[in-house]
Amino acid sequence: MADAKKNINRTGGRKTTSARRSSKQPTRQHMPRWQYIALSIVITSVTLFFAYHLFLKQVIYRFAPCDGLKVYETCIPGGHAVYGIDISHHQGEIDWRELKEKNPKEAPVSFIYMKASEGSDHKDKQFDNNWKNAKKYGFTRGAYHYFGTRSTGLAQAKMFIKTVQLESGDLPPVVDVEEKTDNMNLYIQELKIFIAEIEKHYGVKPIIYSGKKYKTKYLSDRYFDRFPIWIAHYYVDSLKVEQNWMFWQCSDKGRLPGIRKNVDINIFNGDLSKLENHRIK
Repeated sequence: MADAKKNINRTGGRKTTSARRSSKQPTRQHMPRWQYIALSIVITSVTLFFAYHLFLKQVIYRFAPCDGLKVYETCIPGGHAVYGIDISHHQGEIDWRELKEKNPKEAPVSFIYMKASEGSDHKDKQFDNNWKNAKKYGFTRGAYHYFGTRSTGLAQAKMFIKTVQLESGDLPPVVDVEEKTDNMNLYIQELKIFIAEIEKHYGVKPIIYSGKKYKTKYLSDRYFDRFPIWIAHYYVDSLKVEQNWMFWQCSDKGRLPGIRKNVDINIFNGDLSKLENHRIK
C-alpha cells in the first residue's frame, strides 16, 4: 500500500512519469488491402497443397468408390495376376499360420520381401524369423538391403552377404535406395559398387527399389537401366515410368490377417509363371 500512495499526486490523480510518451510517435504502416488478400490466397493454397498430398489424398483414395480391387482393407489397382508384400521389424512378430490360412483368395499374397540389413552394421531384428517362416509356410521369399549414407558400398555389400544366404527358389536381392545427401554423386558411386558386389556374389542382377520421382532424378544413369526396378508410387490406378518395371509398391496402407500393423502392397508385372522364371535356380 505504501508504494501505491507514492503514485498519487496532490489532486488525487496518478503521477505522470518523467518519460512521457511523445505525441509524435511514428504511425504504423499498414499493408494495402490487396496485399492482405494475395497473402491469404498464397497461404491457403500452400496449406491445401500439403494437406492434400500428406493426408487428404490418402483419405480420398481409401474411401472413394474403388475402381480397382477392394482387398487388404484398401483399394489397389486391379487387372494384375500376382500380388505380394514387403515387411520388416516395423510389422512386429507375424502370425504366419494365420497369414497363410486367411490369405485373401481374390488377391492372394504370392511373394514376400523382407528387410535383411541396413548400412554396414545393422541387421533387421525380425529377419531370421521372417526368413525362416516365409519358406516354412510356402511363400516365395526375397530379401532387401536399405542403402545408407554412412558407410561404403563395399562395406554394405559385405553386411548383406553376411546376413542373407539365398537358396534355390528365392527371389533376387533388392537394394532400397531413397536417401538424399549433400554429395549425391558419391552416394550414387558407392551404390554402383554395392550393386556390382551383390551381382558378383549371388550371380544374379539385383533389383533396385526407389520412389518414382527419386528414380527419375537420381537414378537416370544408363548404368541402372541394366537392372530390374521396383517403383514405389501410391494412390494411383496405373504406373507410368520410362523403364519397364518388375515390382510396383502401390500402397502402404494394406492390412492382412496375422499382421497387426499396416503393410506395403506390391504388384508383380506378370503372371506366376513369369515370377517363377525370376526365382533363383
